[in-house]
Amino acid sequence: MLFILSNHAKIIFLIHKANTIMKKYITPLLISFLCFTGFSQSSIAAEDYTINTDKILVTVVLKHQQDKSLTELQKKMDENRFWQSFPPKGMEIDSWYVMMGLGQVITLKVAPKDLRTLNLAIEKSAWGIFDTNIYPTYEFKDIAQSIKAKKALTDNQ
Repeated sequence: MLFILSNHAKIIFLIHKANTIMKKYITPLLISFLCFTGFSQSSIAAEDYTINTDKILVTVVLKHQQDKSLTELQKKMDENRFWQSFPPKGMEIDSWYVMMGLGQVITLKVAPKDLRTLNLAIEKSAWGIFDTNIYPTYEFKDIAQSIKAKKALTDNQ
């Protein structure tokens, strides 16, 4: 019986010792680690990626209506006064690409108050020539580079 109590006492002593080590060393280390990782995550989430401009980007996709020949499309563009109407005055062309097999992809800088004007210009000058899609857009290149740089730093640690 004394042998069992002795082993029991040893187990209680070891549990007490482990608990002391946990409280003294591991718990502060764990708390520090969690605080650090929580801080770094919240600092990434709290970064300011607001757009500091009075204009937004709008991407307009003009898909060629492939049931019409190029001559028919150009004639209809002239009838609709496409080149005189699009883009409306006050809107800046950021990019204008032709994507073979798709059509034209145009990114415009537009004041939010002028969205209706842009929509009407597309309806009046592009419909019947192109199938249209319009997307609010924002520049992501700098944000992506920032995220990639931060991920590379954490991967190297």
